[in-house]
Amino acid sequence: MAAGVAATVVYYLLPEDGLAANLFYNAVGLLSALAILIGVRLHRPARPAAWYWFSAGQAASAVGDLVWEYYQYVLHQEPDPSIADVFYLGSYPLLAVGLWMLIRGHRERAALADATMAGAGLGLAFWIFVLHPIAAEHASSPLAWLISTAYPACDALLLAMLARLLMARGGTRSTRMLAMATLLLLVADAAYSIITLHSDSDGEQFAAGWLLSYTLWAAAALHPSMAASAEPVESRAARLGRSQIALLTGCAMLSPAMLFLPHVGDNTVDRVAIGASSAVLLVLAAARARGLMRQVQEHSAELRQIALHDDLTGLPNRRHFEHSLAEAARTGRARMAFLGLDDFKNVNDELGRPVGDLVLTTLAGRISRAAPGVLVSRLGGDEFALLLPAGDEGDRVVEGLVAVLCAPVEAGGHELLVGASIGLAEAADPVEALRRAEVSMHAAKETGEPYRSWSPALDERAGEHARLGAELQAALHAGHFQVVYQPIVAVPGGRTVAVEALVRWQHPQRGTISPAMFIPVAERNGLIVDLGAWVLRTACEQLVGWRAELGPDAPERVSVNVSARQLARPQFPATVAEILATTGLPPQCLTVEVTETAVFGGGQAVTALHELRALGVSIALDDFGTGHSSLGLLHTVPVDVLKVDKSFVDNITEAGRHAVIAQALIQVSEGLGLKAVAEGVETAEQADVLYGLGYRLLQGYHFGRPTATPEFSRAIYPLGA
Repeated sequence: MAAGVAATVVYYLLPEDGLAANLFYNAVGLLSALAILIGVRLHRPARPAAWYWFSAGQAASAVGDLVWEYYQYVLHQEPDPSIADVFYLGSYPLLAVGLWMLIRGHRERAALADATMAGAGLGLAFWIFVLHPIAAEHASSPLAWLISTAYPACDALLLAMLARLLMARGGTRSTRMLAMATLLLLVADAAYSIITLHSDSDGEQFAAGWLLSYTLWAAAALHPSMAASAEPVESRAARLGRSQIALLTGCAMLSPAMLFLPHVGDNTVDRVAIGASSAVLLVLAAARARGLMRQVQEHSAELRQIALHDDLTGLPNRRHFEHSLAEAARTGRARMAFLGLDDFKNVNDELGRPVGDLVLTTLAGRISRAAPGVLVSRLGGDEFALLLPAGDEGDRVVEGLVAVLCAPVEAGGHELLVGASIGLAEAADPVEALRRAEVSMHAAKETGEPYRSWSPALDERAGEHARLGAELQAALHAGHFQVVYQPIVAVPGGRTVAVEALVRWQHPQRGTISPAMFIPVAERNGLIVDLGAWVLRTACEQLVGWRAELGPDAPERVSVNVSARQLARPQFPATVAEILATTGLPPQCLTVEVTETAVFGGGQAVTALHELRALGVSIALDDFGTGHSSLGLLHTVPVDVLKVDKSFVDNITEAGRHAVIAQALIQVSEGLGLKAVAEGVETAEQADVLYGLGYRLLQGYHFGRPTATPEFSRAIYPLGA
């Protein structure tokens, strides 16, 4: 713009109508055409052909000026029309083609309708105030009438292109300069036509508009944004901004407004033009409204798709499933499967959420392929649901799910075995069906079954668990829990060298409640963390008391069971250290017992055990031989003691595989430098056989039942007694 202002100032400083001023004007036009070519070479736009057309249009206009000056200064003629008009008129279609090529990517019907509305309104005003008066003025000479009418007609063509360009929101700075250049050209042309039509002025004052237009065409080509100016903006063209709404409203009001102007509509031609323009605008407005309605419907469908589907897997979400379940219940009993992944939280915690998301999407695909034609939904987290068909077909779907979910999952460079538990249920009420299926899924998780169908007994069990969960917290604060101790004896002498601390619940109304009932409930509701800390502190305080009271007759160590939830807490080692410090128990007097399943997944659980070992606390692997990959755990988990499960001891007196396994386990322990404790010893015969196999630490009812006040003053059941 600054260059255009400078060029205008220089032009008006030169002598008016002199050769120098005209040659300067021509030079600006030719330089504009050359600058456009330079811009194409510098920035290499996506659609260079459009800019070549612009350059050709500018060059044609400049050549027209040179031809006219040849007539004026060489031939001393001012013919009307002349050969110069051919070049002048030829420049407009060249510019229009360039604009069309630049905006041809914007093909949305809404944007085309907006541009046509603007063109129709502005074109009507152009016809009434410019085209029609010029046509009437030059009616005496057909060629002069044709040439004179062609100029505003070409302006009308550019006007339509300009309207389309303005309707395309989100243009670059280069396209905005092109729009301004075209607008200046149109304004200068229209003003020149009107002034020369109604006065004796030669229109020299409008040369500023043409000069500014020249420089803006050049600036648009030289600006770096011209390289992106051909990019379509179709995604935004249908959305109207305030300026565009104002423009369209003004253009639509032009037709009726013309009827209120003096002397407009006095002749048949103007009335026909106003009527035709009004009809076109009415049709376009109706088409635009219809398009907007269609857009609203499309956006509504998109929002519904988003609202009813899961972002991660693309499956229908809980809302979609509940709606479909209700529809199925209206036509009969709704049958469904509730699927929950096993220990999926460990995948997220240990490998990161991106790997967990990849596992979910992979399994979602497997589930969908295993149940073709069945509605599969992700309810949230690691839970999925299926709306099953009735009868044998539904059973086959469930069997197929069990089969595909057994295969490992490749995710993030890891091969993961992610199991799943499935709950099956049907009911006339969709809410009840969903509840029953979830209860069945949790029951399958507890028992390790791949799937389980709902039965009234599960509700009774769930109700009992809910009642126990509500009473657990109160029982802990009321002191209804008790810690009992079972001896671990050294053979053959039978001296108690350690005790295992076990928790019991003395309910004031129901008496003693088995740990098999309340421990799983405490695991699920998280109370196991507080309960476990209380047991640990109580056991440490008790051993400190025994050491002070009994001296050498006191047990050397106390073993305390620790759950997976406790190990998953990063602060658990600090809690153990704090208890040892406040009770005064040496760390080597404490043994932490963990199950294989608690540490099988690795991660924070194994980290916690390493931190406990660093404190000096011993680690015992409980129920050894019954969990996952037992021997493999010995490479990753810091272990001091192996507690051989009771299942290998029950039939130890009979010849067979149990004796072989028990012997192999003691050999593994000795080979790795670990202590081995045989659990569940109930008879003297079992104790004798185990001693013969090499076991020196035994535990079981034969040596003493768990009690709050065990006897340590004498040997308990020495071998041979």
